[in-house]
Amino acid sequence: MPVEMQAEPEHFYEKVQKLGEKFLAQNPHPKGKRAWRGKEYWRRIIPDLYDAYEGICAYTCHWTPYDTGWKTVEHFKPISKYPQYAYRWDNYRFVCGSLNGRKRDAEEILDPFTLKEGMFTLHFPTLQLTPSDNLPEYERRLVYKTIHSSLKLNDATCIKGRRDWLVPYLRGEYSLSYLGRKAPFLAFELKRQQLDDINHPMWEEYKK
Repeated sequence: MPVEMQAEPEHFYEKVQKLGEKFLAQNPHPKGKRAWRGKEYWRRIIPDLYDAYEGICAYTCHWTPYDTGWKTVEHFKPISKYPQYAYRWDNYRFVCGSLNGRKRDAEEILDPFTLKEGMFTLHFPTLQLTPSDNLPEYERRLVYKTIHSSLKLNDATCIKGRRDWLVPYLRGEYSLSYLGRKAPFLAFELKRQQLDDINHPMWEEYKK
């Protein structure tokens, strides 16, 4: 789903950007993880990033628990290639650790800040992500690469994540509005496809 970029925290410049710019002025082309060691000032802003995006991972569209979730700053433009963006708020995406680890330095991935609504479709009952119908070919390729190349959004782990949010909803354990706060894309697709009725015949197997 498209994600609206949130405002930079008031203390971001002092806590992150100012220190980062000083480091880059002395080391404009850091090479390898060792060069960045001790200079990961962006980690100081993780609580602010979490709050700004309400704990929703930009790639899975699932909520990350504050106390047990693996919370990370994802540099959409990877710092290995674009060190000048290492300490810029607009280059940060709130992403769970698993998906951050998968993306690494990949660039052929749609940016949650700029993608258009309706580019992805969630297929029920398989819970597989697919490119939406009638996309231009170049957009279809980008959606396909985003799903499959690095993020692997249709692997067993991601499917189980969607299922773990869906099944309690189908069993009546929480409302669609709650699901929308915790797994917004899943809730959006259920409603869009008119499958949000928990008594729909499709869901009999899921509720067993």
